[in-house]
Amino acid sequence: QVQLVESGGGLVQAGGSLRLSCAASGKIVRLNVMGWYRQGPGKQRELVADINSGGSTNYADSVKGRFTISRDNAKNMVYLEMNSLKPEDTAVYYCDMNIYGLHYWGQGTQVTVSS
Repeated sequence: QVQLVESGGGLVQAGGSLRLSCAASGKIVRLNVMGWYRQGPGKQRELVADINSGGSTNYADSVKGRFTISRDNAKNMVYLEMNSLKPEDTAVYYCDMNIYGLHYWGQGTQVTVSS
């Protein structure tokens, strides 16, 4: 089993920044993909960004140039630096670890961007 714990959410004004962190523990396989998903009010959960253990990244078009995902393999941590936040970024953000197609999820952290 893998446990994921997110932190760093909160309330911020449009144009502001937040940094989300996710700590992974448990039976972690070295080769994995870690990522951030979000689910806004009345919307489906969507991929925000992910990063594999080699450091290759993938971003949703809506966050390219504003968000940066990074990871620390030694600490089993993944981060999401969010800049130039917009009200439409308001959502619950979930940390995800994908191990050979099996997904593990955190409990989520709320990000609210006021206009």
